[in-house]
Amino acid sequence: MSAFLQQLPALLGVVIGAVGSYVVVVRGDRMRFRRERAARWEERRLAVYAEYAQSVKNTVTVTYRVAAQLGNDPNPDPLPLEEARPLLAEAAVRRDPSGEALIMLGSPTVVERARVWVVTAMEMERFVREGRVDPEHWHALLERQRAGREGYYAAVRDDLGLPPGHSARWPLAAADPVPGQR
Repeated sequence: MSAFLQQLPALLGVVIGAVGSYVVVVRGDRMRFRRERAARWEERRLAVYAEYAQSVKNTVTVTYRVAAQLGNDPNPDPLPLEEARPLLAEAAVRRDPSGEALIMLGSPTVVERARVWVVTAMEMERFVREGRVDPEHWHALLERQRAGREGYYAAVRDDLGLPPGHSARWPLAAADPVPGQR
């Protein structure tokens, strides 16, 4: 029995070491799993945010072209409303499911900023569908849309922990003079 008592501290050390190793491995696996899961959801949110932005931007781009046809916008590729109707419908069809994914996965701030942006895009669509010719009102809608997009992107960056980005407000160079004229 005395041999057993002599070996008992070593045996306890082995048991404590094994339990400690097990606890460390299990906790490490849990932490790694949580980090990987968070990274997967962050990647998914980024994909949803980008898809939604593209769907809203599709509507905006078509409205620019129709507004140019009406004389409200300087877009170089005017598009008659009749040709734009299927493009606007397609943009709305794409926007609806991406909006649902945004509501499901987006932060409340991002969803609210998305709502502000898309409501303005929908007002732009209504404006061109009505065939309105009012460059001043169109310009005001453009400014609201640009501010809405900027707010959406800022909220997305904040939600994903990204640094501030570009405002995407690029000044256009004045038209080049015709060669030979100044």
